[in-house]
Amino acid sequence: MATTAHAFVKVYAILRCTLRITETQFVELLRRQSARHARGLSNLSGLRRGIGEDCAVIADTRKKDLLVTTDLFLEGVHFRRGWQEPRSVGHKVLARGLSDIAAMGGTARYAFLSLGLPRKLEPGWMNAFLRGFFELATAEKVILAGGDTGASQSGFVADVILVGEAPRGRSILRSGARPGDEIWVTGRLGLASLGLRTIRAATVRERVRLAKAELLQSFYYPQPRLRIGRFLRERKLASAMIDLSDGLSLDLARLCKESEAGARVFEAQIPRSSQTPLRDALHGGEDLELLFTVPPGRSHALPGSIGGVKLTRVGQIIPSGRPGKKLLLVRGDEEHPLPVLGFQHF
Repeated sequence: MATTAHAFVKVYAILRCTLRITETQFVELLRRQSARHARGLSNLSGLRRGIGEDCAVIADTRKKDLLVTTDLFLEGVHFRRGWQEPRSVGHKVLARGLSDIAAMGGTARYAFLSLGLPRKLEPGWMNAFLRGFFELATAEKVILAGGDTGASQSGFVADVILVGEAPRGRSILRSGARPGDEIWVTGRLGLASLGLRTIRAATVRERVRLAKAELLQSFYYPQPRLRIGRFLRERKLASAMIDLSDGLSLDLARLCKESEAGARVFEAQIPRSSQTPLRDALHGGEDLELLFTVPPGRSHALPGSIGGVKLTRVGQIIPSGRPGKKLLLVRGDEEHPLPVLGFQHF
């Protein structure tokens, strides 16, 4: 496994230097390589869904499938120790993976946590990190079942593997949206991005004060929408779903790619606070809200909110159409191409 991993790293390094490959293109490279490698393997039949979904879906029993996802959290890329308290870092490490389980309509069961620890890491920081991790794990009834540790030469690293479950064949996929389906989102969008921008502009003293500010809780402690995901799955309301970890425009583009469709988004209907710029609501990452599609004949069964979290219709799935017309933003009576500008991991 280590040899394969290093080979992929070398391939990526070469492509990154010569072709400026994007994250999306790299995932497609992995998907093609994986499909080529898996041909003829006897255990392939157990893999119901793999690369391209929020979680891998693996056949387990006659009644349920396993959901497996992994998430990497890197200091200097996904967070900075000087910008947020360690309890928040521990919370987010787990919340990001739980959001993937939520996007499949699943229930999270077990976590595996591997840590790369810098030599100069205060014991108090690590204790607070674990407190944030286990507070969320307890709230969502997730058991830490294992992991690994090692020294890191380049900052704090956390890698989480989450195992969940869903009734067999009932996971909500990205590929089920059809033209005419309505596009819905949970909560308000762009708050995490707004919070990050606020923290980036603040002084060290101001960041300590901002840690308790209500406006920034969506950035410090985003809430995975597991209950809503299960509600949509149990009532067969969602035809497709994805979590908004990298921004509305980018994650909607991913869902449309898997569904071989396009989308029309209505600017005036995007739920955001009065303080949130449109750019943050469209392209900001880490909200961990859910974006899902609903057949038009089923939207009457949607409640206005679930567990105090509002549901909002923001658009419609359309045929994929011509290049450049796949994603549209409706502003007043005019349609404009919606640029895909969400967070790229490299």
